[in-house]
Amino acid sequence: ENVRAKAEPRTKPADCSTACTMRVLFSFIALMTTGTRAFSQLGIRRAHLSAGPACRGSHTGLSGPHKSLAASAAPKVQATPNAVFASEDILDEEAMLAASTFPIKPPELIARAKQVLVTAGVGTKDASVLADNFEFCAPFIGPLVKEEYLGALGNFRIEDAFPDVGNRWHGFRVDPFQPNRVWFNSRVCATHTGESPAFGPATGKALEFPPQSFSLIFNEAGLVTEFTVGYPIDRRIGNTGGIGGAFGFFYGVGRPLPFPECKPYKPSLQLRLLGFVSRVGKMMKGLFSRKDRAAASA
Repeated sequence: ENVRAKAEPRTKPADCSTACTMRVLFSFIALMTTGTRAFSQLGIRRAHLSAGPACRGSHTGLSGPHKSLAASAAPKVQATPNAVFASEDILDEEAMLAASTFPIKPPELIARAKQVLVTAGVGTKDASVLADNFEFCAPFIGPLVKEEYLGALGNFRIEDAFPDVGNRWHGFRVDPFQPNRVWFNSRVCATHTGESPAFGPATGKALEFPPQSFSLIFNEAGLVTEFTVGYPIDRRIGNTGGIGGAFGFFYGVGRPLPFPECKPYKPSLQLRLLGFVSRVGKMMKGLFSRKDRAAASA
């Protein structure tokens, strides 16, 4: 708009420059804070469960508003098979992985990751799969060394309180930037039917977690050097307050640990203030636009 104003003859009153400057200022504020309006909501939209999710062996497990998406007919999309889309933003992952010098190739590395998860329990069933320099890291816990990691998991005993817990791992892929790293996701569900010191008496509550991101990093001998867990991808899904990892179990059964990281996300005062400034900026921008239209029509 300012570019056009420079090119066109100056037919507006002299005070137009002030109005234009204010419009640019408020437009800049609105642009910089476009994404904050969604964060200004204090509540967390959850997909509550009307019945317990099918955990072990389940291939769907969608609930709430997401269930209707799975049940609806897939739209017809016109696509060219094997099309190549040239863009600097879309990497050639196959070429990157093919150029890797890591001795364990992607198919074997993914198979190794699944073996470590299922057979060895990432060290909880067979600690020999963990390297001496192993580290564990979660969003708010860690990094923990090997001994600390094994000791911490033994204190929770999640399967005692949730005998049907299902991790539902999926989406295994090798990182083209770190060809010794396997990423994968989970859609954990569990029912609180067991009693334990950590989670208290059984409540019968059925829990569904948000999608979470995990990774395993291996050395050249195929031993795990790093395990990252429980990073929520979409906190709006599930009924654990958008919380992943062990903290989600505590919140889900009504026993949240007494610190902010174990509670649903709440925007800070600063972020809410930024959202308020954005809304005021948009209101002022609309006000100036109406005045300009009125002046032009006059």
